[in-house]
Amino acid sequence: MADNAVQRVLAILAQPGISPGTYIDDAANATVTSSASIPSATQTTQLVDLPAILAPVLSLFFWFSALPDWIKLLVIGGVVETCRRMLFVLYRHAANAFVITATFNDNDDCFNWMMFWLSRQPSWTAARELEISTHSFGVRGDFTTVPGEEADASALLNENRPLIFMPTAGRTHALWFPADAPWYAQCRVAVTRMQRDTKSYHGLAESLEVRIFTRSHAMLNRLLLEAKRAHAAEQQNKISIYAAQSKDVWRHTASRAKRSLTSIVLDPGIKDTLLNDARDFIESRDWYSDRGIPFRRGYLLYGPPGCGKTSMIHSMAGELGLDVYIISLSRAGMDDTSLSALIGDLPEKCIALMEDIDVAFTKNTGARLEDAADEAEDKIKDEIKDETKPRGGPDPNSLITSRVSLSGLLNALDGVGAQEGRILFATTNHYEALDPALCRPGRMDVHVEFRLASKYQARELFSHFYAPRHLSDDAKVEGPHDQGRELSASGSSAASESSCTSTTSDDSSETVCLGTPQRARLFRLDPAVAGALAARFAEAVPEREISMASLQGYLMGYKVRPQDAVEDVERWVAVQRAEKKTRNARKATIFQAV
Repeated sequence: MADNAVQRVLAILAQPGISPGTYIDDAANATVTSSASIPSATQTTQLVDLPAILAPVLSLFFWFSALPDWIKLLVIGGVVETCRRMLFVLYRHAANAFVITATFNDNDDCFNWMMFWLSRQPSWTAARELEISTHSFGVRGDFTTVPGEEADASALLNENRPLIFMPTAGRTHALWFPADAPWYAQCRVAVTRMQRDTKSYHGLAESLEVRIFTRSHAMLNRLLLEAKRAHAAEQQNKISIYAAQSKDVWRHTASRAKRSLTSIVLDPGIKDTLLNDARDFIESRDWYSDRGIPFRRGYLLYGPPGCGKTSMIHSMAGELGLDVYIISLSRAGMDDTSLSALIGDLPEKCIALMEDIDVAFTKNTGARLEDAADEAEDKIKDEIKDETKPRGGPDPNSLITSRVSLSGLLNALDGVGAQEGRILFATTNHYEALDPALCRPGRMDVHVEFRLASKYQARELFSHFYAPRHLSDDAKVEGPHDQGRELSASGSSAASESSCTSTTSDDSSETVCLGTPQRARLFRLDPAVAGALAARFAEAVPEREISMASLQGYLMGYKVRPQDAVEDVERWVAVQRAEKKTRNARKATIFQAV
């Protein structure tokens, strides 16, 4: 009966002359009575037959019909927008119930984990929109390369920089995870790689949005662990290098292969002392905590350049399994606040490296004047090589000064906000120029001097350089009676050097390329012969006059000619002494002028 009543009311409302608020009598004669008059008792109001819930609705409808059109549009627009927002909220709630969204920023390690993991997914080979890249995200692993590239014999294509498939920026890509699971156990994963302009010299900043269509976080946890383990597996024999950005955040810059501690040749006891002390520190966290001592350790390595300070730090990072965070005190924009923020943001287990800490500030001006003399000497060398360069002395205003103060560095190292658990390594070539407050225990706990090469180091370096274990299995063993014979398969040293001799087309000057072709192979040395050659080499090297880096550079010119290296070392030492004497005399002259 209610349906019939509604139909009768709507039919009458469709007739002209019906105004809002009008009471309607019998629908047969459609008598219209003004709303101002009160219906009589004999009149039958059709609204009475309607359900009670429809009466307010019809009243609201009659009231709305009397409003101006602009108010009607305003009300309708508000109702539509409210409904739209309600539907959007309902959709978001429904989506959140079935979709998990994770965001990764490029200034965090997890971004590299995910990008490395994505680059290994075989589903990218069938993608319709993708980006071709040679970026390996710090590791060299089993990437999804261009099909057929793995069979290419070219080292430039196959080994050095493989082409890999990556998600296209600004596009959403879908894949199924886990890839090796049955279809009913897989989840759909949508990946969106986004870029934004940072308006700085760092260029674009990237982020990665990963949406997993699942109700449980178990699948997200599984994906994160798989990405982290895949990245860690490729980093097993490498150390990660981090450097600071202009925004005072750490960014992964490179990965380097671990260096064996046996390749570092130092005076006896130095390597064991440093390594054992660092290991003892890492394992003594509870001991420090029980005694209320800040859990920090600092090492100051000092000595002339080329004596193995940086190499020792590199090797220790590999032995301890720690990443290296490089802190440059002379970086543009670095001040006390930035330094404190960077050191405070260090992870608990890492190596913080400050190289040439004396460059930022010194106790006196002596080291600065010496550095100025070095810069002036380098400038003079450049002017001799290129006559077009302007001549003149060093410009004092051109010397780079750091905005980091000594007090700011001290507070960053052991202040309230200093990070605990880190190992600090600082290097310097001018130990006497450092302020005692910087060198005291608690900031620099262990001081180790790296001196110029001794005869012991020269002998050990030679033995390690021509060690038989580095030679091929089919190399011939040279006995004691073959010492005078040429050890290079490419011929005599004179022939090797003459093969690199040429005459330039511009003048008649002769250009000589000293060295040995890289494809030349060394005969396997008898241990007795190797020991005898090492002793002769060490005897010809003066005590504490030449750096280990110079000795290694000299031996690099005799990679497969140990006999020639021994015979020529005395002449090379004489040349080094003469050059050093000339350099010191020139530096003294410039030092007086400065």
